[in-house]
Amino acid sequence: MPHSKRSLMIGSSSQQSPELPRALLALLPLLPLLLLLAAPAALAAARSITAAPVRAEGDGPYSQLILRNVTVIDGTGAPANGPMDVVIAGNRIVRLVPLGDPVFAGGSERPKLAAGGREIDLAGHYLMPGFVDMHGHLGGVEQGTPAEYVLKLWLGHGITLVRDPGSGNGLDFMLDHKRKSARNEITAPRLVAYVFFGQGRDAPITTADEARAWVREVAKRGADGVKFFSAPPVVLAAALDECRKLGIGSTMHHAQLSVARANVLDTARWGLQGMEHWYGLPEALFEGRTVQDYPPDYNYADEQDRFGQAGRLWAQSAAPGSPRWNAVRDELIERKFNLDPTFTIYEASRDLMAQRRAEWHDEYTLPSLWDFYAPSRRSHGSYWFAWSTADEIAWQDNFRRWMAFVDDYKDHGGRVTLGSDSGYIYKLYGFGYIREFELMQEAGFHPLEVVRSATLWGAEALGRGAELGSIEPGKLADLVVVNANPLEDFKVLYGTGAIRVSADDKVTRVGGVRYTIKDGIVYDARQLREDVKRIVREAKAASGRPTLDQPGKTAPAPAAAR
Repeated sequence: MPHSKRSLMIGSSSQQSPELPRALLALLPLLPLLLLLAAPAALAAARSITAAPVRAEGDGPYSQLILRNVTVIDGTGAPANGPMDVVIAGNRIVRLVPLGDPVFAGGSERPKLAAGGREIDLAGHYLMPGFVDMHGHLGGVEQGTPAEYVLKLWLGHGITLVRDPGSGNGLDFMLDHKRKSARNEITAPRLVAYVFFGQGRDAPITTADEARAWVREVAKRGADGVKFFSAPPVVLAAALDECRKLGIGSTMHHAQLSVARANVLDTARWGLQGMEHWYGLPEALFEGRTVQDYPPDYNYADEQDRFGQAGRLWAQSAAPGSPRWNAVRDELIERKFNLDPTFTIYEASRDLMAQRRAEWHDEYTLPSLWDFYAPSRRSHGSYWFAWSTADEIAWQDNFRRWMAFVDDYKDHGGRVTLGSDSGYIYKLYGFGYIREFELMQEAGFHPLEVVRSATLWGAEALGRGAELGSIEPGKLADLVVVNANPLEDFKVLYGTGAIRVSADDKVTRVGGVRYTIKDGIVYDARQLREDVKRIVREAKAASGRPTLDQPGKTAPAPAAAR
């Protein structure tokens, strides 16, 4: 999440009296990091969203499943190859049969369908590995997003593996859904449960011994890793060392209130495996300064100040190709440090109107989520108090510089993954993730490099590269099928598809993920998205609002318009 919003949402999700969440929510703009570090019981006992129902979707796995005549983009960086027959047994890929090879001419040597098996003719379709969202929060009480809604939007866009960096609905809730997904008892991607540092304590962690004890405790409970925001350096270093010793993951959103004493070079040297967003990276690139050039009247508690000035940060850092730029890049690469930029979650900062009016909102965005997005001094990430042309221009420049570093990092051997952080700032689950494909291409990635970051590199970053992330014999059958070429246009991966005009001048749509296959189970991705639209229609009917904007938390029309 941009800034420390999701961790703070834990506070507004308390299981205590209904008045307590509202009281805590009112404090969020005032003392965000203090609340995070204090981690009182009210913040730790997160109230959870509605749990996912028992699985009623998906067919299989089959003793044999053959995907015939499909073009394969295998996720390794190799070009598209096909047509092929892809043979799956149970939940494993067993053979890839290239039909263009003379050995198989005429089809006489093509794999034959065994009794009890299923075959799907996918002529004209493209097959990719299942997508990995490295930054996917499983909804929130404040957004009013039941788990079924989020999970089906993910699977409906080909996402088969999600790391929740924080488990904001509670670690037990997340671990329960992880286990049910692994057993295919719910319709869901595979889930990886990281937990916010300090979550579950009644008092802040103030010593190295306390930090190590807390990490041991959550690791014993089953956490896959820890997401950090801020801590005293001695505490942070100890916690990271303990994560390393126990073999659990670590990532960090370097909170702005503490980045002056621990930027990404510091934390990488202490053992941090990767970073979310970009905070801490420009600060590591500073020359001739040690802190950001904040205006005299800056107030971190004012979210417009916070996001507005964040958009002016990269301009204060070392230039591309400078000795400082190259030194930071090379050291992070040497340490095998993972960048998970989540460009998408900041995109409204450079063009608010475009993100607010994205075409999928009308049918796919819940009214409660739309209200959460709307300008507000209480909903974190709703910082549109007086967002200006100048703010957007600054963010456009910020993106150019930030993207230049990420692309350069990849070009010199660094690993970059795809994460979305949807559920905030007008970014919708699933759709926001696909937008990250486009933004990575804008940054300079070849489409094949984007697919590799979204698949194999994501799986490798989570220690799952041996079994997931590419289309190879022996790997698990987590796959995405789309009826158009995504390398030509990533828009075909959106649930709404891409706009085309036919020869007779008719506007049509192409694309939209056709099938998502997870663990050998074939899900009709279109039907999953239809289920989401039904959930939204029912929510609108229950609220008595035919459109998202009426009524809602939006600004009143100007007097002249009224």
